[in-house]
Amino acid sequence: MSTVLAIAGVVIKELYRRKDFYVLFVLTAVITLLLGSVSFFHDTRSYRDVKDVALLLMWISALVIAIATTARQIPAERENRTIFPLLAKPVTRWQVILGKFAGCWLACGLALVVLYLFFIIVSGTHEHHWPLLNYCQALWLQWVMLGVVVALVLLGSVVFTAPSSNATISFIVVLGILFLGRYLNQVAVQQPEPLKTLVYGIYFLIPHLEWYDVRDLIIYDQSLVGWVDCALATLYATLYMAVFLLGTWLVFRRKALSV
Repeated sequence: MSTVLAIAGVVIKELYRRKDFYVLFVLTAVITLLLGSVSFFHDTRSYRDVKDVALLLMWISALVIAIATTARQIPAERENRTIFPLLAKPVTRWQVILGKFAGCWLACGLALVVLYLFFIIVSGTHEHHWPLLNYCQALWLQWVMLGVVVALVLLGSVVFTAPSSNATISFIVVLGILFLGRYLNQVAVQQPEPLKTLVYGIYFLIPHLEWYDVRDLIIYDQSLVGWVDCALATLYATLYMAVFLLGTWLVFRRKALSV
């Protein structure tokens, strides 16, 4: 475990050294300006629209950080040949995978905490209302969703040779799941066999990341999601993380490390 945490620590430090971390602050500043401009509006609907835009920016920035950071981890180790001394310490390939996953996921969590803290302060100051449990549930579910994304991209990093290809394909897949995944069962009903069975199969196989988008909890101050439902959603995501990580290990353990 100490080896895994050491590798994860290196990944987190790398995030702060690269431009990704500064992009986070720029996006946070944009969110601040958007919320600050609400003082010119006097109706609730306009304020909710601005909150929706701000939260959407937070989702986009978190996905960018998760995918961009994870996509370059293993390819960068191979390109810089640092993977050879790393595995010679000795460190197993499974420990490398777990360390990279933990580092990227924790880095995403830290980025989310910064964004949410800033959002809570600005929004709470304006509304004089602090639904902290709503924010905690939204943050937790978004972070759990990012764990699935990180594991998926990590699998792509041992399948595709170029980080750019992996990142592009991962963005397409993740956005496709978020925007289209929920409708696949409705599409399947309208298709003839065997296409109907194929579409249904895809619907039940893909991780439904859209379930974790609970921005309405914050925008409309809705009732909390049931804690049992949160636990089941966390378990659902954990199973997909385990499947993707296992797949990553199975591919990585047979992959030649020569550049």
